[in-house]
Amino acid sequence: MTLAAEKSLFRYASALRDLPDRDRDSLLLRAKQSDSEVRQRTANILRRTRVDGDRALFEMAREYDSVALESLEVPTEVRRQAVASLDRGLRAALERAARNIAVVHSASPPQAVEIETEPGVIVGRRPDPLQCVGIYAPGGRASYASSVLMAAVPARVAGVSEIVLCSPPRADGYPAPVVLAACEIGEVDRVFALGGAGAIAAMAYGTATVPRVDKVVGPGNAYVAEAKLLVSRDVGIDSPAGPSELMVICDETCDSETIAREVVAQAEHDVDACIVVISTCRDALGRIIDGIGRELAGSPRAEVVRAALEQNGAILSADSATESIDFATQFAPEHLLLAVRNAESLLPQIRNAGSVFIGEQSSVVFGDYITGGNHVLPTGGLARSFSGLGPLDFVRWTYYQRVTRDAARRLSGDASILADAEGLPNHARAALRWSTP
Repeated sequence: MTLAAEKSLFRYASALRDLPDRDRDSLLLRAKQSDSEVRQRTANILRRTRVDGDRALFEMAREYDSVALESLEVPTEVRRQAVASLDRGLRAALERAARNIAVVHSASPPQAVEIETEPGVIVGRRPDPLQCVGIYAPGGRASYASSVLMAAVPARVAGVSEIVLCSPPRADGYPAPVVLAACEIGEVDRVFALGGAGAIAAMAYGTATVPRVDKVVGPGNAYVAEAKLLVSRDVGIDSPAGPSELMVICDETCDSETIAREVVAQAEHDVDACIVVISTCRDALGRIIDGIGRELAGSPRAEVVRAALEQNGAILSADSATESIDFATQFAPEHLLLAVRNAESLLPQIRNAGSVFIGEQSSVVFGDYITGGNHVLPTGGLARSFSGLGPLDFVRWTYYQRVTRDAARRLSGDASILADAEGLPNHARAALRWSTP
């Protein structure tokens, strides 16, 4: 395999140690800045929705979706019919996914904590489920029923009182039937035929029909992502979502066809998907390149995959597993697949990744759909500070403190000293009120 052959498919092809600083920075700082035109158009949509409410939403459905809606909300009977009409195999798969997601997320519920820091001083915190959560489900190039479950099931596990969902309408005025079916399986309370930035604005600020939510979660296009950032001053959001990412760390033991399929699977999401393959074996990289070529020959989304790899793909050789992991720690991928000998032994060394897949048989696609692990994960390097979606994202913490009179007397002196040090005499006086019995 020659460097020219690598570069014919991947944008970056190099030994990791020889990767130019410019290319390294491009990979590590890959989060795209929002386009000024997208930002301005999104801000206008948000403003229009806040001012005109439902009327603006009906108008934008005609403008952007070419649909004259009769109602913003999808009737319950339409959702039930979507489930009843679903292919039996597809329904079983969705129900299995929902069960596994519930099992995983129920295993780590938010827990109340109360501790006595010193005699008579109690400090605690209590998880309070959010009252209303809004989910966005895309409906453009594809209909992501799995994303409905990944957001709705953990919210239900957390005890959220009301779950609403927005998804773009099709020609019949309703979101995709598989999305509606997933809403029923995931126990979504209300569904609205709304797409894009207008849907985010409606959930964030509320209209006569759409309730105002406490948090907005879910993936979407550039306008949805920008809208979530703009409304984040007024409502909670999950981690900012960007294009799909996959990093594979492999060695001479990996099956090249398996890795090729994983690469093509994640690259087919979007032309902006970012795929990085690192191996300590140059021959393995060559076999993977050949395998990708064979996969593309029969793929209906070959153009999307090629564009993603040519724009954002990297195939890199490394001198050691340690060098690979060091780069992965800096890169902080959404998905990290360990296709190496004794992959389990590397897990303790992994720090920054949305989700780690241990061994090549642990396909990222299984995580996308069916294992129960959440696929709503941080992208663009945000795995350094964000985690995947889970029940903790659907609660807020109420902190409380309880102090006995005896403890108040013992605390008063040091509290007043600290208050005086900060130049707050009235704080000191409030503390000293309890200095005597």
